Amino acid sequence: MPYVYMLRCADGSLYTGIAKDADARLKAHQAGRGGHYTRARRPVALAWRCEVATWREAMQLERAIKRLPRAKKLALIATSSGQSD
Repeated sequence: MPYVYMLRCADGSLYTGIAKDADARLKAHQAGRGGHYTRARRPVALAWRCEVATWREAMQLERAIKRLPRAKKLALIATSSGQSD
């Protein structure tokens, strides 16, 4: 099952992504192999994740989260206590 996740970057920004294995993907981001955006903003920490049933659902949720203003992303993180899988 795929995960949708948000990372908190060293500069305070939030990064949203999807992965089969959220823990392995976090390690890749932390090692500088996760993506161009996070490579320049390390260290990163997992702020939120959610397991979903399908890749399609994961892509839809990722897109929806990316469209949210920062305040709503922070509210999602706060109400979920960091992880919701």
